[in-house]
Amino acid sequence: MLRAAPALMVILLVIPVLLGLAAVVLPAFGYLPVLGLTDPGLAVWRELLEVPGIGHSVALSLAAGVITPLLALLLVMLFLAAVSGTRWARIMRQLVAPLLAVPHAAAAFGLAFLIAPSGLALRLISPELSGWQRPPDLLILNDPLGLSMMAGLVLKEIPFLLLMALAVLPQLHADQRVAMARTLGYRPVYAWLWAVAPALYPLLRLPLFAVIAFASATVDVALILGPSLPPPLSVRIVGWFADPDLTTRMLASAAALLQLTVTLSAIAIWLIAERLLTPLLRQLSLRGIRRRGQATINFIGRSTLIVTLGTLMLSLMVLCLQAFAGPWRFPDNLPTAWTIQHWQSVGSVLSTPLGNTLLLGLTSVLFTVALVLAALEYESRRGLAPQRLLWAIYIPLLVPQVAFLYGLTLLLEQLRWQPGLLVVGFSHCLFVLPYVYLTLADPYRRLDPRWQQLAAALGASPMRVWWRIKLPLLLAPIATACAVGFAVSIGQYLATLLTGAGRVSTLTTEAVALASGGTRGPIAVWALMQTILPMLGFALALALPRIIWRHRQAMRGSLT
Repeated sequence: MLRAAPALMVILLVIPVLLGLAAVVLPAFGYLPVLGLTDPGLAVWRELLEVPGIGHSVALSLAAGVITPLLALLLVMLFLAAVSGTRWARIMRQLVAPLLAVPHAAAAFGLAFLIAPSGLALRLISPELSGWQRPPDLLILNDPLGLSMMAGLVLKEIPFLLLMALAVLPQLHADQRVAMARTLGYRPVYAWLWAVAPALYPLLRLPLFAVIAFASATVDVALILGPSLPPPLSVRIVGWFADPDLTTRMLASAAALLQLTVTLSAIAIWLIAERLLTPLLRQLSLRGIRRRGQATINFIGRSTLIVTLGTLMLSLMVLCLQAFAGPWRFPDNLPTAWTIQHWQSVGSVLSTPLGNTLLLGLTSVLFTVALVLAALEYESRRGLAPQRLLWAIYIPLLVPQVAFLYGLTLLLEQLRWQPGLLVVGFSHCLFVLPYVYLTLADPYRRLDPRWQQLAAALGASPMRVWWRIKLPLLLAPIATACAVGFAVSIGQYLATLLTGAGRVSTLTTEAVALASGGTRGPIAVWALMQTILPMLGFALALALPRIIWRHRQAMRGSLT
């Protein structure tokens, strides 16, 4: 069974993506026999290129795919350089996983309520500082350049990149590198930038490509914060797919391939920029700058990321305010009354989406955690290279969801698979599995092998060692991986919408469905429920080892 786990992981992660991409190729060229279209050609592509505003949609997606990871990477690197070896690093290590748990849609709604013309940010300075007695006529949300959409993406991708960086830093021996650079006269920030950052960046390249793929093809964040006339390309694809006119399926297929091209172009631009900037950065490091600008970089690194993550937490606070807010006229800082009416209005229809969300999250987490543990144990027993599965792990994250999920849905329709919880749960596993693996792999590999050798010397079988030694020692990271996977499942919007054909409602689909309306209270309730469930998962992940190992202090946070 252990031997089959790595192969099953590769099959689960690679085959659906390849089949989904293959399923959109023929319809993109006008071949869809189920509709009686058997004469392939380029007519669909000509129709796509003549769609009004298609160039602007492509430009929006491409810009988001390049600017978002660039800003997120810059902020993470500067912050790590500024706080290396300080208590800020330890604090951030505790905060990053819960912040990662916040779904993209919930963070986008919170940011929208914060920066809107009638949002909390402008209320706090009105009318005393701004002079506004009414909400200003400013196009902040859904701006045509997609700036608010990119801001929302940066807010969510920073915790992801920070978590990936913190996971790989131990294998770089960053403290030793910084200490060596300090002996040559470099101040702490420059010691980290010149000695650690060049070694860290190659390990972050695949996570960065995953950020590029998500940012260039996001749907839920684009629906909430992005422009609408015209919207990004991914939003248009979903609209064409949902159109009652079935001939638009071919247009959606061509656009899905175009979306894949946009994402690959963004990755290509990133690689070209990397090639161009590497010699310049190398020359800069050889100049031997040791002190000049140290205080400025230190201030920028700490303040910008603290402000960014503070904005994310403030956005969540605004959701709480809106969920219980009664009448709240501009420019009042707080509502004039509080109410539970929004919760009562949502409560009558909450049970089904909540039940589906819990069922999908728990089943996908249990399946993927079991599969990852089996694959890692097989890798450990066989002494296999740690990176052998990494290429397969990132495939669902590197290929735009809207491209292969749309094709996968077409394929399932042709196979007459009925949309339902089983199909949606399978699609959730595609995205939960990579995050569970990335969260659990490093602690599993860092487990001291002497414990296993000692148990084996006492006559314990490999399976007994696994059950009685390894799993108890890995309880904390396993619980954390379960919490991360549960949060990823809750945040799946497009996978639920497409593979469920709109028949499977979850907290995320219901929240995003209200994005076009102006009822802030119900939106805040749905978004808050989205956030509460992952937070409860992380609280349970932190509490479980402490409860079970309450008499063994050293094991309470082992290998987290």
